[in-house]
Amino acid sequence: MENCIFCKIAAGEIPSAKVYEDEDMIAFRDIAPQAKVHVLVVPKSHFATLAEMDAAQAELVKKCLVKIPAIAEGLGLANGYRLIVNQGRDAGQTVHHLHIHILGGQDMGEKML
Repeated sequence: MENCIFCKIAAGEIPSAKVYEDEDMIAFRDIAPQAKVHVLVVPKSHFATLAEMDAAQAELVKKCLVKIPAIAEGLGLANGYRLIVNQGRDAGQTVHHLHIHILGGQDMGEKML
């Protein structure tokens, strides 16, 4: 998508504080962190929500989820981390390109919010 900020980051058109990248995904530090460690894992294929993904994109999400533990370990999150995937406006999704938040580096508490 030509106006998608995450597509532009994945294409290298916009700089990011990258922590991981391969041919299918990129992980970078959030510019407005909500925790001590806040990284976004972004598939390079553009789709906004889980409901929009096709079979190939579902495999891509699976690859992202399988890679997240290694990314989290590299970020020093041995004590744990939280994953969040916002889906749509009511959930707080502000960039309409599927992405997974990794939050940690501190006690996140028991409450979800």
